[in-house]
Parts: sequence; C-alpha cells; structure tokens
Amino acid sequence: MLSILLPTDFSKNSMNAITYALEFFKYQNVKFYLMHAYRNEFYDHDDLVSREVFDDVLHTVKKESQNNLENLLNQITKIAPNPRFTFHIISAYNTLVEEANSIADEQNIDLIVMGTKGKSNERHVVFGSHTFQVLKYVQCPVLAIPSNYTNTQPKHILFPTNYLIPYKRRELKLLSVLAKSYRSVIDVVYISTSSKLSIRQEDNQGFIKDTLSDNNVNFYIKDSKKVADTITSYIQENDVDMLTMVNTQHSFLEDMLFPSTIDKVSLGLEIPLLAMQNTTRNTY
Repeated sequence: MLSILLPTDFSKNSMNAITYALEFFKYQNVKFYLMHAYRNEFYDHDDLVSREVFDDVLHTVKKESQNNLENLLNQITKIAPNPRFTFHIISAYNTLVEEANSIADEQNIDLIVMGTKGKSNERHVVFGSHTFQVLKYVQCPVLAIPSNYTNTQPKHILFPTNYLIPYKRRELKLLSVLAKSYRSVIDVVYISTSSKLSIRQEDNQGFIKDTLSDNNVNFYIKDSKKVADTITSYIQENDVDMLTMVNTQHSFLEDMLFPSTIDKVSLGLEIPLLAMQNTTRNTY
C-alpha cells in the first residue's frame, strides 16, 4: 500500500493536484493524508491586531481549517468513491514544510502530490513559493502537478541524469511502480559533452538498469553543456508527459533550481515533475 500526502491550501490548483492523484493512483491501494498547515494564515489574518485576540483568532483559523478539510474530504469521496483508498485529514498549527516533514517521517510517506502553484499563482513563476520550499526542504519524493494539467496516463517519462550520485532503491522503485501502472516508456538521458562514463557512473547506470528492470527503459546520451535547454528540447521533440529528476547535491535539479531564482528556470514545466529526494528512508 502506498502512503501519499496531499497538502492543500484549498485553492483551485491544489484541488487539481488532488484530483490528479485520485485518478492517477486509482488502481493502487493508497492511504491518503489530506493536510492543511495554517500557521502562516494565522499570522497573516486581518483580525490579528493585538496579543489580546491571539487565542480567539487562532481558534477561528483552526476551526475553519478543520471544516474546510472535512468539506474537502466529502467532496473527494463523492468524485472518487474508490474502495482501494483510505483517507485521513490533518489540520496543523505549523508551517507547510515542518508539517510535511513530520508526517513524512511519522507515516513513512512514499510521495507528496501537490500543485506547482498555490493561491498566488503568479504567471511568470514556474513553482509557487510553497512548492519550491517542499521541493527544497522536505525529505520525501514530490510529484508536482501544473495548473489545469489533466493527463493522468503518462506514456513517456524523461529521466535526465549525470550518473554521479548513487540512487536510493526505494525512490527508483517508486518510479518503477508509477511507470509500470501505465506501461510508460522511461528515457534515461545522460547529458554531457563526453560519452565516456567513469567506473562510478557505470555502476550507477547499472543500478538504474537493475532497479527499473520491470520497465521499458531506453538509455541515451545527449552531447550538450546546456542541461536545461537540452531537457526542454527533449520534452518538446519526444512528447514527454512526465519529467523525473533527483534533487540532491550536484544533481541537475539542484543546479537548475537552487542557485538561481525560480523565475529564471527555463523548463516551463507544463508537465508533471517527479522530484526524488534521494534520502535514506525506511524501505518497503
């Protein structure tokens, strides 16, 4: 059984991500955790004008959060009455990142599914600030769904890599399970100006081949220094409908996202991103 965390701010984008998850995993046995972390909403509340009203405003925000989660759960069970699914709701006076990390540890979460943007939905930004924080700081794989994206049957998955990091079996197995559900083809693409692999790279490539042996996997080399541009072109030219990248030190995802500002990321990301965090966690 998969354990999946669904953070929500009750926006249209978060609802789209939840609807995507319900459809995408309809053939799996899944334990879903619907979570709303409201600490920032509390401190930004218009009625919080003095310390004297602190408890009253906190009670109001807490009650609103709980009610919204219950209403969301009712809505979900109507649109996806799936006997394979179980649901839990979590309303927390906490930040999104802290609560997500806490739940990921306590419930041994396999995957977090969320929208790429939240309530702000600035058009020039690829990821909203909340999604960016989760991608950067939460030690759990994240599936980020673009606004209004509805294709829940990926046929072609791109997995760009430099083969420099030893991947975690649990996270590659997650990719294998997701791809196998829809008989997706996975293209593992090595982007470099040198086609020769070091012994370390050969071993890491061999580990990928072994772990994804149940899947239809192709291995390619792209001669380029411009990683982001190469990925963008590959997505467009090969009708890729899901991108998976590993987020760790010296990875493509870190290089593209974290040294630069988010709005400079050239990927555009009109397809879902599966970001594997490559951390050591409990195995199945």
